[in-house]
Amino acid sequence: MRPATAQDRFGDLVSAIEKTGYYPQVVAAGVGAAVAGEQVEAFLVHHEPTIDRDEVRRHITVVVLTASRLILCHTDEYAPDDLLPEPYTSTSTEAVRLSAVRSVVVNRMVANPEKFAGGGQPVPSEAVLTVGWGGLNRLDLEPAACSDPDCEADHGYTGVLASDDFSLRVSSAAEGQGAVDDLLVFAESLSARTRG
Repeated sequence: MRPATAQDRFGDLVSAIEKTGYYPQVVAAGVGAAVAGEQVEAFLVHHEPTIDRDEVRRHITVVVLTASRLILCHTDEYAPDDLLPEPYTSTSTEAVRLSAVRSVVVNRMVANPEKFAGGGQPVPSEAVLTVGWGGLNRLDLEPAACSDPDCEADHGYTGVLASDDFSLRVSSAAEGQGAVDDLLVFAESLSARTRG
């Protein structure tokens, strides 16, 4: 590890990784290598256990914002297999220049919105952050149609090309309200860094 400066949040990031209890040294080493000495401005740590038939598999996503890059780190655990006879982890990192980020989409779900008609601050109970930089594009096609209900002509296809290289959903029911708040704070920081 490296020493953190007064404005660097690397120490806070390592503490958040350690709190998950999910191979903290392995995850922190992968993140630290990808950060490569840059100051950490903001981060998001999301630990997600999943059930795969009769076993629980764990996955952790760490997203880091530096002055110049968005860094994504994913660590998964695996049972022994033909290639590796002992349990192992796999960590992948991706660093994206902030200038390459094309879109930051935040979807907030607020339960019982009518409660806030007279004022008050709505608190999202779920949020989804989607970031696109053009690394992966998805094309959704459907048959095109005209307004004539009796028309049987082939109008070809219509579709949407979407860039959603990274997407993360959190909910207060599953991860707690703090996880939703953390995602929204990180999304605001990222959105502010990618404007203009």
